[in-house]
Amino acid sequence: MNRPMRLTTFRKILIANRGEIALRIMRTARRLGYGVVAVYSDADRGALHVREADEAVRIGEALPAQSYLNIGAIIAAAKSSGADAVHPGYGFLAENEDFAQACGDAGLVFIGPSPEAIKAMGNKARAKEIMRAAGVPCLSGYQGADQSETAMLAEAQRIGFPVMIKAVAGGGGRGMRLVADAATFPDALRGARSEAQSAFGCATVILERAIIDPRHIEIQVFGDAFGNAIHLGERDCSVQRRHQKLIEEAPSPKVTPELRASMGTVAVNAIRSIGYQGAGTLEFLLDQNGEFHFMEMNTRLQVEHPVTEAITGLDLVELQLRIASGEPLGLRQENIQFFGHAIEARLCSEDALHDFMPQSGRMALWQMPDGLRVEHALQSGSEIPPFYDSMIAKLIGHGATRDEARRKLIHGIEQTAAFGVTTNQVFLSACLRHTEFAEGRATTAFIGRNRADLLAPCKATGSDVAFAALLLYVTDPFAPPLQSGRTLAAMFARPARVELDHAVYDIEILRERDGGYVARLDGTEYRLEIDELGREAIRFRSDGLTGSARFFREGDHLYILRHGTTVSARDVTMSAPAAVEASSSDGRIRAAMNGRVVTVLVKEGERVTAGQPVVTLEAMKMEHVHSAPISGTISVVEVVEGDQVTTGRIMVEIEASFA
Repeated sequence: MNRPMRLTTFRKILIANRGEIALRIMRTARRLGYGVVAVYSDADRGALHVREADEAVRIGEALPAQSYLNIGAIIAAAKSSGADAVHPGYGFLAENEDFAQACGDAGLVFIGPSPEAIKAMGNKARAKEIMRAAGVPCLSGYQGADQSETAMLAEAQRIGFPVMIKAVAGGGGRGMRLVADAATFPDALRGARSEAQSAFGCATVILERAIIDPRHIEIQVFGDAFGNAIHLGERDCSVQRRHQKLIEEAPSPKVTPELRASMGTVAVNAIRSIGYQGAGTLEFLLDQNGEFHFMEMNTRLQVEHPVTEAITGLDLVELQLRIASGEPLGLRQENIQFFGHAIEARLCSEDALHDFMPQSGRMALWQMPDGLRVEHALQSGSEIPPFYDSMIAKLIGHGATRDEARRKLIHGIEQTAAFGVTTNQVFLSACLRHTEFAEGRATTAFIGRNRADLLAPCKATGSDVAFAALLLYVTDPFAPPLQSGRTLAAMFARPARVELDHAVYDIEILRERDGGYVARLDGTEYRLEIDELGREAIRFRSDGLTGSARFFREGDHLYILRHGTTVSARDVTMSAPAAVEASSSDGRIRAAMNGRVVTVLVKEGERVTAGQPVVTLEAMKMEHVHSAPISGTISVVEVVEGDQVTTGRIMVEIEASFA
């Protein structure tokens, strides 16, 4: 079909998103000669994306509903800054047809599909109807208007457990629950709805038959105003926790050229049928028999798009901008070529050892590795607020083969210095090193199936403790200066008490006459000779080996990156004995992270049983239920819905029942 080209001119783009998303779009927009405007909430006032933009406009308070989900504020920001186009990024309002319509009504170019296409395909229920009409295999489920608990439970029983509850709007694992039986269905439904409302402003959900142990495969598509449509191959996004992607790769080790062509044809035909324009992703589940089933379409660019860029050599944001300006794609399916393999890992501020609990706080030192593509928006001293997604960086390894890409990515992750906030750095390395992943056999059950291996805590060795103690000693501002060669200093052992990752050790440190150091721990001596000591790095010799480590000292705290693992050490020699922290058996329910109280499920005087949900917190767009540690009577409720709490704050107290 030949249609006349009608160019849409715009010169300044407002990016209706934050963090690495905003910076990623800025990079391409500037390369193509566009001005860029950032928006920010109060929590992001000093953020890197704000400082990097040509202009920035405040749009509200910290919570997303008061800022990044506030359509009126974003439209007003575009108008006040003189922007004539809006890029929604790939979160918040990116799949909101009302936002796309509001941009158009305000005379702004929306860099994405039309409101009609977003409504048709961004809504999971409607998308399935379109796909079924096109003959695309879809999972059985329920997309009805009756959202009552009674109707939903009845439909779940009709479908048959296990079932998946999914938010009808948005994505990213929010508002999604896998439910094994009828007994747990009501609580899962409530949690999914609440999370969906908070993340997307819409509490409507659908139900799907759950496929056990599938692969999660998505197809990247593009369409333009001239009827052209292409796909850029697949991405395998099977490694997930909480239904959120953690590691993505392209191509998939399971997809054959024939299967790729089949899935790609289905995806292209689907977007052609609705005249889709812009970037989109069709997501499928690939079962154990090699059959694929449509799940949903994301009417936006995906977080994991860099792996597709790596193997195609294309800039997907550039394609978005050119399509939005009225240009044709300029690409035909037969011209798309793939080069090598790419793997992306999402570095998140979360504690993998404690159920991936989100973490917020100040990043004391932030240094990304060389040799990898890294997408991030942090620097040393940046604050990570508790209001948004926990992903803080994406690291992408690309190589001629899958194993080369995997090795590069592992090495880069292990060279990453993220000190001050707990991350999933070690967990990512463990996933990438695991035999099942290395052999290309990982499915969506990978983390659950290998949880014990992947989350095995790294126990500190005597050598680790000695190294931390010696580094604390030599980086102390009042320590004797380093001297090369022999010294006449008296050799008196100095007793020290060191805390390493919450365990305390008594140790003796000795400076030898030859300039080396000795640490004595439990009757064993560990020797260390320092070749070079900088502000954030050390080169040393120990047991005949020369090694190096990166570190950052902040007061009496020392963060150390060694052998790909980050540990926190503290000199507690002069500290008063710490008070014994009350255990969970004391009946006090403490906030497991900084967050907002979503629901308080009990009242003072109410009896509860151990394991009963008591308070739900929301942090980084995910909900976390805090349950009663003991059976008894609620004696104190310290919080109400809407409260912001910090980690460790007592929210509820339970008086134990001894009956």
